[in-house]
Amino acid sequence: MDRSQQAAAVFDKHAVLYQDRFMDFELYNDTFNLFCARVRTEKAHVLDLACGPGNITKYLLRQRPDFKILGLDLAPNMIELAKVNNPNAQFLVMDCRKIRQLPHPYDGIICGFGLPYLSKEEAIQLIKDASSILKSNGVLYLSTMEDDNSKSDFKTGSTGDQVFMNYHQADYLTTALQESGFQIIDISRKDFQNPDGTMSVDLVLIAEKSNPLPRL
Repeated sequence: MDRSQQAAAVFDKHAVLYQDRFMDFELYNDTFNLFCARVRTEKAHVLDLACGPGNITKYLLRQRPDFKILGLDLAPNMIELAKVNNPNAQFLVMDCRKIRQLPHPYDGIICGFGLPYLSKEEAIQLIKDASSILKSNGVLYLSTMEDDNSKSDFKTGSTGDQVFMNYHQADYLTTALQESGFQIIDISRKDFQNPDGTMSVDLVLIAEKSNPLPRL
């Protein structure tokens, strides 16, 4: 079992606790609103990676009930909660590192705090994979805890479970986005108070896949 799967097992065990804490969490709503505004296609197909109990899907559908959302998560209990919370969306137990296996391109991809459970190399690969399954002008949303990647380590949560947390840096994420054909729309940061009272900085990146240049 790799570190992402270990984290998924912890989230699976505490799915209801996570739902109770984050289902109506408002700190990131302005960034979700920007994502919704930039996805201009009606009845857009949107992928919600590391969807958890469907908290982001639920908010998106309030703003854009026309969205056709597929949510993916490695934790089966999270998927079951997401189905209850969002009967008009679809959900699958699936690893976000395998999204190239999905059958059709998307108008938008949102990954709310999935990156802390991916290594630097996996996060960069996810950006490449997202580009490969997004339509031209498709929108990608990423959020993560921001700090020097070298500080990534096992952390003990409020439940006493240990999970390996990957911190990510804006420099290599923005470079990966640009190298994968994205134009960055917005970079924002949020101060977040952890359960132990310490503060961390959350990084949100929103980017649009550029139209390919015509061949001469």
